[in-house]
Amino acid sequence: MNAAGPRLTSLRSSETVVLGIICLGVFSTALDQTVVVAALPAVMVDLEIPLTDLDRASWIVTGYLISYTVAMPLAGRLSDVYGRVRMFQAALIVFSIGSAFVALAPNFEWVVSARVVQAFGGGATVPIGLAMAVAAVSPERRGVAIGLVAASAEAGSVLGPLYGGAIIELLGWRWIFWLDIPQSFILIALLAILPNRANPAARMDYFGALVLGAALTVLSIGLSQRAIFSGESLFPYVLIALGVSLVLVLVLFERRTVQPLLASFLYTSRAFLSSNITQFLVGVALIISLVAVPLMAGTVMEKRAWESALHLVRLTAAIPVGAVVGGYILRWTGVRTVCITGLAFIGTGLLFMSGWETEVEELRLTMPLVMAGLGFGLVIPPIGVSALSAAPSHYWGAAASLVTASRMVGMALGLATLSAWGIERFYSLTADVTIGSSYEETQAPLIDAGVTVFQNLFMISGFLALFAILPALLMRVEDGQDGDGSFI
Repeated sequence: MNAAGPRLTSLRSSETVVLGIICLGVFSTALDQTVVVAALPAVMVDLEIPLTDLDRASWIVTGYLISYTVAMPLAGRLSDVYGRVRMFQAALIVFSIGSAFVALAPNFEWVVSARVVQAFGGGATVPIGLAMAVAAVSPERRGVAIGLVAASAEAGSVLGPLYGGAIIELLGWRWIFWLDIPQSFILIALLAILPNRANPAARMDYFGALVLGAALTVLSIGLSQRAIFSGESLFPYVLIALGVSLVLVLVLFERRTVQPLLASFLYTSRAFLSSNITQFLVGVALIISLVAVPLMAGTVMEKRAWESALHLVRLTAAIPVGAVVGGYILRWTGVRTVCITGLAFIGTGLLFMSGWETEVEELRLTMPLVMAGLGFGLVIPPIGVSALSAAPSHYWGAAASLVTASRMVGMALGLATLSAWGIERFYSLTADVTIGSSYEETQAPLIDAGVTVFQNLFMISGFLALFAILPALLMRVEDGQDGDGSFI
């Protein structure tokens, strides 16, 4: 009799406990992705960073996102080899150490370095959590498990600014990071009740992880450069070319590696490739939505800060709802149907937003935001299930990390689109504007130009979401398992 049988039965009988612990861990680390949005002004004042150095200060956010992305493939595969529970605990320890260093930071350079360490631990929890969730439930409930983990991550991102704002008001910005430490150690203690199962036959491809990490770093930095669209510098193109070259070198090297990080079945699988392409395009549309919605509200619509935040909450609050719903209906409808429905929701919502003017009725404001948010949530479970189905159970961590990293790289490109193409478009629209005799004569054409830029951005991202339906048509559930599927 397979020794894993009774253990797996016992684990599935308590899958609610397992999923609860995983979701708490992912939620806790996801808070810190966006908590810095609320903390950044206080950090700049406390560390005496002038407003003119805002571009430099943005590396507190950018450095976190790049490290978060790079950590995923390394941590995902390490969890396949040494056991997911232990690696989840190790990731939380790294996250805690980074948090402590941020809280102690005496200057800007220290904050950025500490945020990189913190993100390396935080980024590791997402793919490990997804792989643990998939392993903890029966095959027909994997969509639900992925949906719940994704909903927890999205909820953490949504609540991050609110949580950070409250802590700053009560205790100061450093306490945001001090409080991460007891939260993490409570989760480490809870994880200790779960069994850890290493895979003695598995090997870690450290060289592959190093090259892939370097490729993701270079690509993320290159794609996040404003000059990629303005053409004022060759630097981003050189970085992108270098990143692509590193990926090609990695693919060639991995063919001769016994247990490669980038296993051949991943980039030859129709399900895995289509899921990653779809995820990349969703990432582009998502970051444009997350930034452009409050930015449009706070500028051309002339809303106050809290009103701008409420605009965005209508979208972000719908994402975890869509993720859970998508996971539940997946077993009856299949991955393609749910994903295409979600993409249609995203595309339709964003195209409706492209018709917004400076004044928008409540219904025309709320409906497309909720529709797009539900769509962004709906696509998460089918993309995850399709991608992980291409991998055997002892590669679930690696597969989950790569498909999650695809969205992060897409978000880097989307952010560059917003900051570079959007600014260039605004300048071209206002090139003929001259200072008039009255405030209204000057302001009106500037506002009109701003409205046009936001409309263009929403339209582009809407069409990208609809274009993502093409790779989504190739998504399917493959039988990539080669064992009992119980590697926790």
